[in-house]
Amino acid sequence: MDVNLQFWSTEGKSFFQRFLHWADILDPTVLLNSNKKIEKSRLLLQTNAQTLQEPLQDKKVKEAWKLSLSSVHPGTGEIIPLVFRPPAFLPLATPLLFASLLPHRGAKQAIIWQAFPYFVMTQHKLSGPMQTFFKRILPIPLLACLSVFNVMIVRGTEYENGIEVMDKNGKVIGVSQKAGLKAVQETALSRAALFGTAVIIPESLLYFLYRTNFLLRNPHALTPLRLVMTVSALGAMLPVSFSVFPQLGEIKRDDLEKEILSSTEETELFYNRGV
Repeated sequence: MDVNLQFWSTEGKSFFQRFLHWADILDPTVLLNSNKKIEKSRLLLQTNAQTLQEPLQDKKVKEAWKLSLSSVHPGTGEIIPLVFRPPAFLPLATPLLFASLLPHRGAKQAIIWQAFPYFVMTQHKLSGPMQTFFKRILPIPLLACLSVFNVMIVRGTEYENGIEVMDKNGKVIGVSQKAGLKAVQETALSRAALFGTAVIIPESLLYFLYRTNFLLRNPHALTPLRLVMTVSALGAMLPVSFSVFPQLGEIKRDDLEKEILSSTEETELFYNRGV
């Protein structure tokens, strides 16, 4: 079992435990470290058995874990390309999410999850509550659905070809499509919750500000306020989203394929859920 998964097997048993670790791991400054330093950190963790039992007692070891967990794929042991590492998620996703929330003047400029509501509003000349629904409410579930669809497409090979399942000692028992589907579904649900909530929070706050006439008196404050609220909401929800499901997922033996059932007597097996 990769050292990253060994870490999560002992340090990721509760949501609160996982949340604290992800809040630290997702620090964007981690991206500034070189591959050489990451490799040295991995070597330290792999050669020092004591660090697996007491991973956070030493400052140097704690930093090594942070680099390893944020930069190395636990399935292959390879360093993840910079833009695909978890700490890069916030700086890359925030501009895209913020741009999607900006009002568009035409269908050609609208992001895909705003094009349909915009089309309905213009074709049927909606006003009042219906316009509010299509303009402010409908894009939120559409964005959440798009997030689910994106995860299912990007990680489609995991439930088509299956992922490795292991026993409690890290021994690979087999490759399971059912475990792959479970891993992708869990990640897709957490991603939908992430983006859905990250949109609801700033939009709700802006709605109440509109009711106080603050934005009517200060129209130039809308864009910076929206940006600050979006960054804050996404930043706060990101470690929550990553912590909802364990990184080292569990699946019952009876839920696996027949060929795997005959390979082990373990009642529970484990898999790398991914992010």
